[in-house]
Amino acid sequence: MSTEVSGSAGSASAVVASTAPSAGSSSAPVPVGGEEKEQTKERRGVKRPYSEVGFVCPYLDTIDRASLDFDFEKLCTVSLTNLNVYGCLVCGKYFHGRAKGTPAFNHSLSSGHHVFINLETALVYCLPDSYEVKDPSLADIKYNLNPTYTEAQIQSLTKVPRKSRGLDGHEFRPGFVGLNNLKHTDYLSAVLQALAHIPELLDFYMRPFPLSGSRVPLLTLRFGELLRKIWNGRAFKGQVSPHELMQAITLKSKKKFQIGHPGDPVELLQFLFRLLREEVEDL
Repeated sequence: MSTEVSGSAGSASAVVASTAPSAGSSSAPVPVGGEEKEQTKERRGVKRPYSEVGFVCPYLDTIDRASLDFDFEKLCTVSLTNLNVYGCLVCGKYFHGRAKGTPAFNHSLSSGHHVFINLETALVYCLPDSYEVKDPSLADIKYNLNPTYTEAQIQSLTKVPRKSRGLDGHEFRPGFVGLNNLKHTDYLSAVLQALAHIPELLDFYMRPFPLSGSRVPLLTLRFGELLRKIWNGRAFKGQVSPHELMQAITLKSKKKFQIGHPGDPVELLQFLFRLLREEVEDL
């Protein structure tokens, strides 16, 4: 009986001895799961490629400028919201959000389109990783989203004739571009072509609007945006759509002027002058 006990004790001692650290070992062995935790800590300290200096987004060459059109109402094609809307720089469609599960995020996964621009801030992001893309090659896209002009350029608009060329190779003259007919809106085009050449109006609406803690009135905002696009010498195409301005006019006129219904250009001109003056006085 004593022999069996001593034999068992000897076996246990042998097992303990085999698993114990040697005298020359500097540290105890890593317990089960410990190695994985150490590797996780190391991964947390590694920078993502897009956070490193000099990183260039690999999807910039997928951008299709011919598909971009910033003239239309900026609504998500899925949810129809006008909040936090991004434009896909590959197909030109508008989508809401950037976070996981949003229409823009889902579009990037389903279509393989990765470069998006925020239509309000003009910041460009790569989805689904959601990092900001900063590259000088995007300057022309940002400018077409919101054209800006210097004082000297504003003063020379109606004095110095200019010629530009669109992406399709056709020449056009800034200030004399075509306005898309939105269905029976030719009377609107006639009024806008005349207003776009009045120096006093250009002197005011071609500049950024001063904001004193409040937003610019809707009609004033849309009218100024359209004038700046009509005179844009860096436009991708030689025509402009007055869609957003027409939407604002329809809203403010309580549908007296709307797409699909012919209107009187004189009545429209009187309406615009009256309402624009009222809005400007409130700035």
